[in-house]
Amino acid sequence: MKTLRVGVIGCGSIAKTRHLPEYANNPNTEIIAVCDRGTGRGQEIAERYEARAYTNYETMLVEESLDVISVCLPNYLHAPVSIAALNAGCHVLCEKPMATSRQEADDMIEAAERNGKKLMIGHNQRFVSSHQKAKMLIESGEVGKIYSFRTTFGHGGPEGWSADGARSWFFKKNKAFVGAMGDLGVHKADLMRFLLNEEFVDVTGFVETSAKEHADVDDNAVLILKSKNGIVGTLAASWAYTAEEDNSTVIYCEKAILRLEDDPDYSLVVQYANGEFVKYKLAGIQSNEEGGQTTSHVIDHFVESVLNNTAPLINGHEGKKSLEIILKALESTKKKG
Repeated sequence: MKTLRVGVIGCGSIAKTRHLPEYANNPNTEIIAVCDRGTGRGQEIAERYEARAYTNYETMLVEESLDVISVCLPNYLHAPVSIAALNAGCHVLCEKPMATSRQEADDMIEAAERNGKKLMIGHNQRFVSSHQKAKMLIESGEVGKIYSFRTTFGHGGPEGWSADGARSWFFKKNKAFVGAMGDLGVHKADLMRFLLNEEFVDVTGFVETSAKEHADVDDNAVLILKSKNGIVGTLAASWAYTAEEDNSTVIYCEKAILRLEDDPDYSLVVQYANGEFVKYKLAGIQSNEEGGQTTSHVIDHFVESVLNNTAPLINGHEGKKSLEIILKALESTKKKG
């Protein structure tokens, strides 16, 4: 089987903890080049993975013969860099949110289709064991009709794990576009679309900056969602969960309640209407907390889709649909103001 030649653009925390080690552990990939602008991180990582270091991604794309690119940059660079890599003949795995506007997302999708290359967005929650098991239970009809849900993703904020701490681009609107909603909320938007196999037609957002004095983006947000078939629920994203991370989802169904990542000992708890409990001890969810960084499965799936010429689970169209929920929340907030 062919060995894919890999380039990683952006050498911050997500590249160091997810993309680079997972490419290194994949038998069908070789890290050839990394790019990071003027921080010194690129050279350090290049030495660790025996790759070449660049400070200009355009030069890297010209000088290296690469098969796949991971884009691990601030949100405002996702679209232009992904498009440049696609135009250079590379398959692209882009971090979330895929873009900062509908037009940017469309441009990325068009570039992938025009060049005949894969575009995947790094929504790792679809690969979590408890989420996949819950989807199976829902699709089998075992839990009956879905009525409502609540889903949450929150932690103490990027300063605790970002490579640049409190000075990180995550807190700057001109680079991040959105805060906790883009960092965490878009993951849960994608997850609920995946679990329920539904699109959300009505979105109302309550978006605040109340916990991070150094931020000009949202650090707390609550969204109210309604699907095409009338399923209603709430989505919370926060950088103010200071005691511990919360990455839970509860789905209220006709025949049971599904509790995902809501119990300290069991990844999935199914509470049936007849009083029966079924508890599943599955592989842990990925976490930014120390010791919680398990494999995301994103890189392996991306590599497999390239090698087998199959559509990635979260392609550009899927990424745009999840981004759309965040954009609608922002638009609803502006209407209130």
